[in-house]
Amino acid sequence: MKYSLTLYILVSLLVCVSGQKCGCASNVCCSRYGYCGTSSEYCGTGCRSGPCTGSSTMGNNGVKVGDIVTDSFFNGIAKQAGTGCAGKGFYTRAAFLEAVQLYPEFGTVGSTDDSKREIAAFFAHVTQETGHLCYTREINKAIYCTNSKQWPCVPGQSYYGRGPLQVTWNYNYGAAGQALNFDGLNNPDIVARDPAISFKTAVWFWMNYVHMSFTSGQGFGASIRAINGGECNGRKPAALAARVGYYTSYCSQFGVNPGPNLRC
Repeated sequence: MKYSLTLYILVSLLVCVSGQKCGCASNVCCSRYGYCGTSSEYCGTGCRSGPCTGSSTMGNNGVKVGDIVTDSFFNGIAKQAGTGCAGKGFYTRAAFLEAVQLYPEFGTVGSTDDSKREIAAFFAHVTQETGHLCYTREINKAIYCTNSKQWPCVPGQSYYGRGPLQVTWNYNYGAAGQALNFDGLNNPDIVARDPAISFKTAVWFWMNYVHMSFTSGQGFGASIRAINGGECNGRKPAALAARVGYYTSYCSQFGVNPGPNLRC
């Protein structure tokens, strides 16, 4: 995923508030969005840790992500990766389910069909970005460093795509690391070496930059623009068609209509 300076600024604004990484004291709540505090906004619905008073899940539709992402579904994608793939055996359903525990709104907002569409979309992009869970690192590696006071690049490190959604750029590694408690700037390659962190980083990106397009009904096309806008506007028709194909296929497996606005 390649992101503009505008997106970088947005990331910086999202994470500049203290407490984002949620290393809160035992008597302080870690909110649904990863901030420390003691008011109902922090300790109420979606509270991750501390003296929480609200529901442990933010979605109200009763959907359990694990019931949709079954072993059969996940393995149906993973088995298409060749035996020599770095992702073979690295990407696991267990790691994915561990990651979504940090973001209870993932796949649980709106109707049951909305949940199925969001999950289908997430795995459509994962399939495209990783070649059916084959790649843990981007094929065409580069440094991907942009000027940032908050997330300065570390000499000798490269911030090319890694993980299920191929998270890219120093500002994404820095922000994800702060939110998920790993050193994304000094050790970006942990995203390609630790299965749990790998999926957590992907879900972190999804919830910050893609999830809203599904909860607001913008359709799959909006998610393509957020994940890899370089495929939009007729620039990479084959890649775009592949994403749409995976999405509609997974929607079919889940027994749900894919909805409108399939292309960006």
